[in-house]
Amino acid sequence: MTVSLRFLSASLITCFFVGATTRAESADDLDALVAAYSDVLVGHDASNIYWKDGTVMPVGNAEPLKSFQQRIVNASILDQFYQKYPVGKAIAPPSNDFDPGRFRNEAFFQKLYGDCRTGAVSRNLKSVPWFPNGQSVKITALHGIADHLAKVSAEIEKLPERIRRAAYPIAGVLSCRPVADTGKMSMHAYGAAIDLNLTYSDYWIWQSKGGKQDIRYRNRMPPEIVDIFERHGFIWGGRWYHFDTMHFEYRPELLVQ
Repeated sequence: MTVSLRFLSASLITCFFVGATTRAESADDLDALVAAYSDVLVGHDASNIYWKDGTVMPVGNAEPLKSFQQRIVNASILDQFYQKYPVGKAIAPPSNDFDPGRFRNEAFFQKLYGDCRTGAVSRNLKSVPWFPNGQSVKITALHGIADHLAKVSAEIEKLPERIRRAAYPIAGVLSCRPVADTGKMSMHAYGAAIDLNLTYSDYWIWQSKGGKQDIRYRNRMPPEIVDIFERHGFIWGGRWYHFDTMHFEYRPELLVQ
């Protein structure tokens, strides 16, 4: 009984401090979210985020025992921050189910960008120069994303040809579709993601033969390109265990250090 009580006491103490840390981190994460989209968000408290149009949206709870699959298919706003994106870190194979940024609350992103199925996303697309030879891509102009991508393009164009060729021709931007393994809408459905050159790309489903074999990490995307995207607010799918190395999506709230 003594051992059990000691174990229980230790567990309660651990839970208390983990809970306290989680609450503090949650406040910081929501601060980052409001700052990233300050054109449409006005603030938050422990339970909700508040939009300029008067919308009140619950953020959910920090639930450490929630499974990976539960977060993937039914993420709360706080779940989006559950795994910390390793901005600026050296490229290395991620640990099992480490997918920072893949937990997405659909209600939040549809409010942020609109529903592609109604044409709401297409109305906000803007052409951005994308090398070489005066080519361009269309990405959403909301929240300054098109402007950020234009800066990415300008910096990549200055790289040596052997590096920048991994960035063109692109494989796509807007695509009104769900993610293959989750059934949830892709960031491409909001016009807020870009896929680069397929020739230099690796995708976990390709490597694992449709998810039926163990995932073996592979990457050919140059770190110089990854660094440029991250400095301008885009996270990279090559940081994920379920890797997608051609994929970059605008998520500046996850890049706060």
